[in-house]
Amino acid sequence: MKRVLLLFSLLAAPLWAQSPMTAAEFEAYAEGKTLFFAADGQRYGVEEYLPDRRVRWSFLDGQCKEGYWYEDNQQICFVYEESDGPQCWSFFLGSRGLTATFENRPGGRTLYEIESTGEEMLCLGPEVGV
Repeated sequence: MKRVLLLFSLLAAPLWAQSPMTAAEFEAYAEGKTLFFAADGQRYGVEEYLPDRRVRWSFLDGQCKEGYWYEDNQQICFVYEESDGPQCWSFFLGSRGLTATFENRPGGRTLYEIESTGEEMLCLGPEVGV
């Protein structure tokens, strides 16, 4: 039985031992796209990937945050306006698009790409009132 389990684990390991995307791979996949993400079966947010590693993020509420991304220690890290520091993720490309795991804390959230468009995001702008 131990031999069967060992053999299975050796044969199956490549199926789940995928490496995170490099900055070049991530950039080639995402630049020029607007990607919608879900978490726990619910729509979570949308991000527009602009030239020069710039991004625009929204939690689907019309409020957008501008930022940029860079690679650090095999992770893709994002810095947004008014943020407390970088948010680093490991991205993986599968047959259904991107999967992203938040790396700033153990057991971080995992996001799944659910839609990809070439359209600009809807950003309502600053709140104004009387």
